[in-house]
Amino acid sequence: MRIDSSSTAAAILPLVGGPANVLSVAHCMTRLRLDLADPSRADEEALRAVPGVLGVVVADGAFQVVLGPGVVTRVTADFEKLTAAHRLAARGAGLKARQRERNATPLKSALRRLAAVFVPLVPALVGCGVLAGANGLLLNAGLLPGLTPALSAVASGFMALIAVFVGHNTAKEFGGTPVLGGAVAAIVVYPGVAKVTAFGVTLAPGQGGVLGALAAALLATYVEKQCRGRVPETLDVLLTPALTVLVAGLGTLYGLMYAAGAVSAAVGTAANWLLTTTGAFAGLLLGGLFLPLVMLGLHQALIPVHTTLIEQQGYSVLLPVLAMAGAGQVGAAAAVYVRLRDDVALRTTIRSALPAGLLGVGEPLIYGVSLPLGRPFLTACAGGAAGGAFIGFFAMLGDRVGATAIGPSGWALFPLLAGDRGPGATAAVYAGGLLTGYAVGFAATYVFGDVRAAAAALSPTTTATAVEAAPPDKPGRLTPPGTTPRPDPATPPATTTAPPAH
Repeated sequence: MRIDSSSTAAAILPLVGGPANVLSVAHCMTRLRLDLADPSRADEEALRAVPGVLGVVVADGAFQVVLGPGVVTRVTADFEKLTAAHRLAARGAGLKARQRERNATPLKSALRRLAAVFVPLVPALVGCGVLAGANGLLLNAGLLPGLTPALSAVASGFMALIAVFVGHNTAKEFGGTPVLGGAVAAIVVYPGVAKVTAFGVTLAPGQGGVLGALAAALLATYVEKQCRGRVPETLDVLLTPALTVLVAGLGTLYGLMYAAGAVSAAVGTAANWLLTTTGAFAGLLLGGLFLPLVMLGLHQALIPVHTTLIEQQGYSVLLPVLAMAGAGQVGAAAAVYVRLRDDVALRTTIRSALPAGLLGVGEPLIYGVSLPLGRPFLTACAGGAAGGAFIGFFAMLGDRVGATAIGPSGWALFPLLAGDRGPGATAAVYAGGLLTGYAVGFAATYVFGDVRAAAAALSPTTTATAVEAAPPDKPGRLTPPGTTPRPDPATPPATTTAPPAH
């Protein structure tokens, strides 16, 4: 009866301690030879019970599973495929861990804390963004006029009060009382600020936006901490909240709102100028550099920028350009899949990660495929640059593409798209950018990715070729790669009770 080599290999692997316990793999004429990190983790009795296993030998520091001539070659090949997937994943995890260590700088730690303020808001931004898009379609089509005002209220309520949520999360993240942070940030959107004049200018509700709310909550947290150490405990419950709101509130009205308003206006003006004036070049740089920014953790600095643009203009013109980096990543992974037809483990990894990549979740492809392979990470950036340049070029022509919410990317961004020329033209430009990113990422990786050499570098350090240890009166024999060794007529058949000596 012919042994199913893949099933046998899959059964052996967990019984020798799993892929992490396997340091190298080789085979001789009859035995699968393994170098195990911890031989005590292997279950010899269970191994002997696996169909197709004729015996187990532990000798000279090597763990040997007796399978018999012919069978051992097939089982070894399948066994190596199983362990190769683990090695690739382990290398990606190692790169990710080292990158995390390099990111442990004061600046990057601050950016991560900044992200912690805005990331919890993403579900509401997405939900309200989808409803705003649907409401826009109904208004443009003149449909359901009795429903659109209600949809508008539902979709816009969160954005009208987003400053309060930003203040709440900021105080929570930086060690203050969340509700006090929200209370001070609420000043930014309170209609009554229209009666306040600062620096000779009458304030406007919402002036400064999320940046003003962030600064207000940070000031409130600082004031609260100062009060906690100075106010007597008997008065703390009364004086600390009152002083926090008073001092931080006045600072917000007579300083932060004006300054943050100027910064917010500059952000919106700069983003519009960047794409309408230098669109193709700006898209090239932004789309090509976004994956490295993600690796360095610097992409988190863009979260308040996106939120500011959405609050000001209704959509962020930067997000669709940056989303092209994911398209380049998908194209690069597809090229690796096509080039390495014989690498079952890597192709399995790509198949499992590709759907998430198409929906804008690129981390499985980054750390599981392109980054461990090296050069495909760079060619993926090239694809992102091409897609970004495509969208930037159309922005120069007046076809700006924006996203009404942050978070989703790839195909998942379609329901959140908005622009100057209507939903059809906006979706067409974005789709063209995605296709450009896919195509250039694929072509660059296929031609310049050097994926075979990179994959070979990740292959087992010991090949499936080994010298057959022979008795003193016989020379050793070498099993050529890819061939099935013929049984030695002088070698007795292996059995579970008396495995042959080599």
